[in-house]
Amino acid sequence: MCRCVLLAASFLIAVAAHAAAQGLPSEPLAFGDGRVVLGGDVTATIAPSDPGFFTYGTYEHSSLRELRMSLSARIRANSRLSLLAEVRSQNLEVTPFALYARIRPFESAPLDIQVGRIPPTFGRASRLLYARDNPLIGLPLAYQYLTSLRPDAVPATADELLTMRARGWLAGYSVGNASLTAGVPVASAFSFDTGVQATSAWRRITLSGAVTSGTLSNPRVADDNGGKQVQARVTVRPAPGLEIGSSFARGAFVSRAVLRSLDQPLTDSFVQQAYGLDMEYGRRHWLVRAEGIASEWRIPLGTTTQPLRTSVGSVEGRYAFLPGMYAAARLEHLAFSRIHGSSATLPWDAPVTRLEIGGGYYIRRNIVARGSWQLNQRDGGRIRSASFGAAQLLYWF
Repeated sequence: MCRCVLLAASFLIAVAAHAAAQGLPSEPLAFGDGRVVLGGDVTATIAPSDPGFFTYGTYEHSSLRELRMSLSARIRANSRLSLLAEVRSQNLEVTPFALYARIRPFESAPLDIQVGRIPPTFGRASRLLYARDNPLIGLPLAYQYLTSLRPDAVPATADELLTMRARGWLAGYSVGNASLTAGVPVASAFSFDTGVQATSAWRRITLSGAVTSGTLSNPRVADDNGGKQVQARVTVRPAPGLEIGSSFARGAFVSRAVLRSLDQPLTDSFVQQAYGLDMEYGRRHWLVRAEGIASEWRIPLGTTTQPLRTSVGSVEGRYAFLPGMYAAARLEHLAFSRIHGSSATLPWDAPVTRLEIGGGYYIRRNIVARGSWQLNQRDGGRIRSASFGAAQLLYWF
C-alpha cells in the first residue's frame, strides 16, 4: 500500500507538470472513421491510513489511497452492433472490468440490448461515469462500505453475527467458508453485472431491465447458487434539469456451498432484495443529488431464516463559484435493523454516519485536482470515529 501511495504522489506531481505543457490528449482516440474509439482515465489519490477500514471497498484497497487506471474500447461493427470493453488497474492489480455487446434490433426504435459483463441497472451513483462525475473523493457509503455479511459463510447464531459488528473488512463465520475475508456492501461499485440488459426510452421516461448473476451486493461472473438476479429501473425527467429514478433488484444471495453444509435444498428463499429512489437536479451553478436504498438479506441463521435489513440515505451538492472551481459536500447515514441475541438486542451491524466536504479545480477541461476532508462515525467496533483529508488528481480522455 505504501508503494502505491508513493506512486500516486509521484503521479500527482508529474501529471500536473505535464498539463502545463498541454501535451496530453483531451478527447477519446478514434480510428477507422470512428469505428474504433479508445478512452481512458487515470486517478491518483493520497490520504492518511485508515485503521478503522471506513473507506475500504475490499480488504486490500481504500478508496482514498489508490492509483487507478482504466482503458476502454468501443468497436462499432455496424449500425446495430457494437462491442465494448474495459480493463482496469487498481493499485497495479489488473482486472477485466467490462466486456459486452450492444445490440439495436430495430434502427427506428429506441431499444438497446446489452449482453455480457454489463453496466449496472440499479441506482444512480453506480451508473455515473466513474470518478469524473463524483464531485468529491470518497465513494458513497451504499456502494463502498463493507457490511459483515458474506455470501459464502453465514453465522450459526444471532450472537455470532453480533460479534462481527463493524468487522466487515475481515469477517468470519462457522458455517461455510471458514476463512476470514471481507463482507459485502449494500451495492457493489467494484464489479459490473454479468447477464442481459434491455433499455428503452419514450419521451421523458427511460425503462431498463436486466437478468444477471449474483446480487446487488455480490455481482458475479460465474453463478454460485443456481439462482439469477432480476433488476429494473425507471427514470423520469419531469422538468429541465430534474431527473427522478426508482430501482429494484432481487437475487439469490447465499452460495451453494453454504446450503450444502446446512443440508438445505437449492432455493430462492435466501435472497437479497433492494429498492432504490434517487434524484438529480441541476440549475445554473448548482447540482444536487439524493439517493436512498432499502435492502434486505434473508439468510439461514440457526434453525430460522433471518431477515437482515439496512437502509442508507445520501445527499450531496456541488456549487461552482468561480470559473473552473467548485465546492461540494455529502452527508450520509447507513442504518441496520435490530436482532435479538442471548444477552442483548442490537443492530446486526454498526450504524455509520459520514460527512465529506471539499472542492476541485479544473486545470484543463479533462484534468481536475480535488481536495476533501471526511469524517466517519460508527456505533460499534474498536475504532468508532476517524477523520482525514485527501488529495486527488484525475485525468481522462
